Amino acid sequence: MPALQRNEAQTRSQLIDVHRYDIALDLTQGEDLFGSRTVIHFTAHADGDTFVEVKPAELHSATLDGHPLDPAALDGNRLPLSGLTPGAHELRLDATMRFSRTGEGMHRFTDPADGETYVYTQLFMEDVQRVFAAFDQPDLKAVFALTVTAPTDWTVLGNGIATQGDPGHWTLAATPLISTYLVAVAAGPWHSVRTEHAGLPFGIHCRRSLAPHLDADADEILGLTRSCFDRYHEIFDEPYPFDSYDQAFVPEFNAGAMENPGLVTFRDEFVFRSAVTDTERQTRGMVISHEMAHMWFGDLVTLKWWDDIWLNESFAEYMGYQVLAEATRFTDTWTDFAIARKGWGYDADQRPSTHPVAPAPEDVPDTASALLNFDGISYAKGASALRQLVAWMGEKEFLAGINDHFARHRFGNATLADFIDSLSRATDRDVHAWAESWLRTTGVDTLAPVVEEGPDGHWSVSVEQTGSTQPGSTQPDGEHTAAAYAEGPQTRTRPHRLTIGLYDHDRTAPGRLLPREPLSRDVPDGGTHTGTGGRPALLLLNDQDLTYAKVRLDPVSWDTALGALSGLPDPLTRAVVWNAARDMVRDGELAPTAYLDAARAHLPYETDLAVVQGVLAFARTQIADRYLAAGPAAAQEPGGAPGPRHAALTTLTALSRDILRRTEGPEHGSEAGLRLTAVRAFIDSATTPEGIQDWLDDGSVPGGPRLDPELRWRILGRLATLGASPLDELRAAIDAELARDPSATGREGAARCRAALPDPAAKQAAWDALFTTDDKEALSNYLFTATAAGFWAPEQLDLLRPYVPRYFTDVPALAAARGPALADAAGRYAFPAVFAEEHTLRLGEACLADGDPTPALRRKLIDQLDDLRRALKVRAAADGA
Repeated sequence: MPALQRNEAQTRSQLIDVHRYDIALDLTQGEDLFGSRTVIHFTAHADGDTFVEVKPAELHSATLDGHPLDPAALDGNRLPLSGLTPGAHELRLDATMRFSRTGEGMHRFTDPADGETYVYTQLFMEDVQRVFAAFDQPDLKAVFALTVTAPTDWTVLGNGIATQGDPGHWTLAATPLISTYLVAVAAGPWHSVRTEHAGLPFGIHCRRSLAPHLDADADEILGLTRSCFDRYHEIFDEPYPFDSYDQAFVPEFNAGAMENPGLVTFRDEFVFRSAVTDTERQTRGMVISHEMAHMWFGDLVTLKWWDDIWLNESFAEYMGYQVLAEATRFTDTWTDFAIARKGWGYDADQRPSTHPVAPAPEDVPDTASALLNFDGISYAKGASALRQLVAWMGEKEFLAGINDHFARHRFGNATLADFIDSLSRATDRDVHAWAESWLRTTGVDTLAPVVEEGPDGHWSVSVEQTGSTQPGSTQPDGEHTAAAYAEGPQTRTRPHRLTIGLYDHDRTAPGRLLPREPLSRDVPDGGTHTGTGGRPALLLLNDQDLTYAKVRLDPVSWDTALGALSGLPDPLTRAVVWNAARDMVRDGELAPTAYLDAARAHLPYETDLAVVQGVLAFARTQIADRYLAAGPAAAQEPGGAPGPRHAALTTLTALSRDILRRTEGPEHGSEAGLRLTAVRAFIDSATTPEGIQDWLDDGSVPGGPRLDPELRWRILGRLATLGASPLDELRAAIDAELARDPSATGREGAARCRAALPDPAAKQAAWDALFTTDDKEALSNYLFTATAAGFWAPEQLDLLRPYVPRYFTDVPALAAARGPALADAAGRYAFPAVFAEEHTLRLGEACLADGDPTPALRRKLIDQLDDLRRALKVRAAADGA
């Protein structure tokens, strides 16, 4: 089916205005299909032809102004509308639609815990066509009025307040003007907690099997919701623009959440079944805050075309962290952003598929290319750019510009130019020039201090700035154009407003650092600063993380950091240092083992959960699994050395033990999150079953915590990967655990464990399940991800090697048959990343050249192959050191 072209959307928006949709959905027609009737009221401005989009299982009938249209004229997803004349028109379509199992369109899920069924919509970009007929582009806003027929024991939720007439017959209040992709329906036997705030009905909803867990956290979730809602009302002049605020935690959701006005949908992993850290609770709070920001930026004021999707996501990402920090107990959100989120942007911005935060309209020619821009640049880099903008122009001026933007474009559409114009009206700074250097360029600047020491305690520091080197332009699929290469690389730098932290050793407490008054600098225009009193032991560029750039430390500062990193007083400062170390590893300037040594030395004393989790995640998933060769699992000869990866895992288990020892005992109850993080890291890094098998048998870690379902499945997955017991015993243990936890999460845990078994038959069965394209037999999106996550294991390279070429042969057909969501999952989770070898590169490059991958798969392969090249370079640099 053809993707909608930008020029087609422009032509259609010039020809017609859409006023109202009346939609009737019948969800009682069985497990596979549902009924969809659509009436669209629109006006044509001139004589002309256009089309309406719909992706039915069967189109039964269509009429335009009472005149029948031939259903056989449907071409892919387009039904032609010919001979329009100026004036009002009415289009009617009656269709049968197909439920989805990939999280696109109307997703249907049956809960294995109790057999209850739930359906919900995810209509982003172009999936509304899977639910009802529409003029599907964001700038043709309309009023939407829906009626839904559902089983009589179901509750129906939507964008507006839902009322039930006869049993099973629901009417949703008509919306204000919104875009097609923001329409939402969720239906099923929901468990609901309802309240009222600011004169509006609020509600949170989940499937019944999760009811005890939602109830346990309802006060926290609703409290965060109210606090963020009130804070947005303090800073935005425009009141909340919809009639209710529901939040539904839905199963098998492809994204973190979706900002449907009046009905935000979240992945229901945010209803915590097992113990979580406070940082994970903070993440849930940030997502709640992020999606609420969209009610204004995205829903009230919507992009005109998909080149401006960054405006939605970057703004909501920035406001999500900022408002959560201002309005709730989670006051250190920017530390978590720095250590856990920002690297996503840095990594994406250094791949061949990088793109500007705000790509040029011509670089987003259709919806297929637009879908590829949902990445770390649109979210993390964009939010970082806005944070830098606020530091540069001032928060008061920034919010004044935002409120002006809302007032000028409420219930309408706007572009980047409109946004910049609104900001410019609130300040005398040159926001247009700022936008050009920050939003229209690609890559990451690197900032390094140049420190000189003079006589009598005098010293000076200036900042050396290196621009990233990227080809001049990229295709939407990430491949550089020949013209860009012919032009040669273009090195650019950006202006930065940043803080330089200055720290001295605390002579009364070895290992601690004391701050001096920091420096505030504009780079590149800040010049050289001259100080007295002896040079500081540590100079840290971008202290407090206000800009987006890689930073380096001078040799004296790096030595200080290695000895006293955990002695820095502010967790955000420590996060900036850890990020510098992370970037140095990725750039081949710091040996992976040196990063591990720093983690071993300092994490046992780290008090910030986000920092501990972020450092351990990078050490485990990147350093151990990608940047260090697997080698032998153990010494081959008495006194021989194990392989580098095995040694890294040993370091991580020892580090985890140190944290467990430090947090043991009732006096450390407030450090439960650190302890849980250490337990998870110990399990994931275990090289033998000793210890974790005892935990599983006992149902508890000595000194706590008790094993909940998440930890039990985590241990069982590691035991399966290690082949810790005879295969029949492992299979029996998986079956027993599934009987103990017959939930959807348990089913995913069992799929992951079975795929992890070091057994040829288990691998073949997993592969067959992953790569089938039969709709009846194909895995749902979540079971696919779970199976893929268990399949590839560095401990099983000999067993897995034959599947590397099979991946590049089989994955294009899977992506073509099952659509963008599964293509993304197959490229992300099923890719053979554990084989960081030249042979894998050659196979991947051949697939890109000759395998005809879909755009979504092509983008993922480009990124994975670039990460693989980086891993090879890091290994080579470490070997040559």
